[in-house]
Amino acid sequence: MSREQEWVDEEAGPVVRPYAVARGRTRSSSPSIDLLATVAPTGLPVPGKAELSVQHRRLLTYVAGRSRAVAEVAAELNLPVGVVRVLLGDLLDYGLVQVRMPVGKGASPTESLLREVINGLRAL
Repeated sequence: MSREQEWVDEEAGPVVRPYAVARGRTRSSSPSIDLLATVAPTGLPVPGKAELSVQHRRLLTYVAGRSRAVAEVAAELNLPVGVVRVLLGDLLDYGLVQVRMPVGKGASPTESLLREVINGLRAL
């Protein structure tokens, strides 16, 4: 029986509830982890003081080799995004991953610019 199968009962579904996976926590130590942020390993060794669960290690294995979006990680690991954010916060604290926030959208056009565009279109 694989480790993943140990966590699932065919009739009942997951044996361990998401809040247990996150050790009862509902918020990440890094609250700014966005759904579209990308995660990549730093390549640093696991510190001796680190208490990594099976899910932490699965997350590290999944992102090894290339950056992945937080939403993609959650979908692949079959975990709620909130739980993945908590786990990522732990890994960030240990320096094992880096999270890059999505590039912000450009500044919204000003009202005067929009009026100039409309007036230009009307002139056509």
